[in-house]
Amino acid sequence: MIQSSELILNPDGSVYHLNLKPEHIAHDIIFVGDQNRVEKITQFFDSIEFSTQKREFKTQTGYFKGKKMTVMSTGIGPDNIDIVMNELDALVNIDLETRKPKENLTSLNIIRIGTSGSLQADIPCDSFVMSRYGLGLDNMLRSYLIDDISEKAMEDAFISQTNWDMRKGRPYVIACSETLEKRMESDQIFKGFTGTAGGFYGPQGRVLRLEIQDPELNAKMDSFEFEGIKMTNLEMETGAIYGLGKLLGHECLSLNAIIANRATGNFSEDPYKAVDALIAYALNKLAE
Repeated sequence: MIQSSELILNPDGSVYHLNLKPEHIAHDIIFVGDQNRVEKITQFFDSIEFSTQKREFKTQTGYFKGKKMTVMSTGIGPDNIDIVMNELDALVNIDLETRKPKENLTSLNIIRIGTSGSLQADIPCDSFVMSRYGLGLDNMLRSYLIDDISEKAMEDAFISQTNWDMRKGRPYVIACSETLEKRMESDQIFKGFTGTAGGFYGPQGRVLRLEIQDPELNAKMDSFEFEGIKMTNLEMETGAIYGLGKLLGHECLSLNAIIANRATGNFSEDPYKAVDALIAYALNKLAE
């Protein structure tokens, strides 16, 4: 039995941070970072049957073209993904009354819809990137046993080509769900190798008043290549989603609207339009 200090429930029996019970979620789940973006997606639903929010975690479940879907905000960063993925898994794979894992496990479909900056000049603003791989530059996932799911050769190549300082921890690389990749791909989508940073400023090479450990890291990531695969974009959640998804047995895919191009210095003239276009694309693909 899982102790109450390990799996914390609210007085009404819902999981602690997400404030959800098993009946509140669908099999197909869309992640967004910003809680205000949840309703930008569910406004297209035929109906909404459940809605709740606790802290930055907002959830709405309803129907789009007759298909039941859940949209959930995760907040920013790998630490929040640790909370969201573990509590979502608990909802479907742990009996919350007996506090025991179920014998028959459920695999959720989880698609992240986010915004990101491109690292390559040929991936322009307002385009869409599907993350074939997530490269984690944070250390969160290293708290788990990930050797069986990580792409070690790609990790070694990144460490070598960027002269990565191992005092920051060993980067990890996790592949996306092949099932969802096939389901969501089209000629509208760039397929990419997505970096997941543990912060927004220094960890992504931004300098305000503080010097950073490696001022050349962005340039090194721009030029990184492994068997023809280049880094396409940098954000703060994908690697953690892919890692925990694979460990827990869920299908995960990350889609990003490119609103900035770090290589050219350009920013989208209408980032909201780009995000809305990606939302429409993802919803219709899921509903097929």
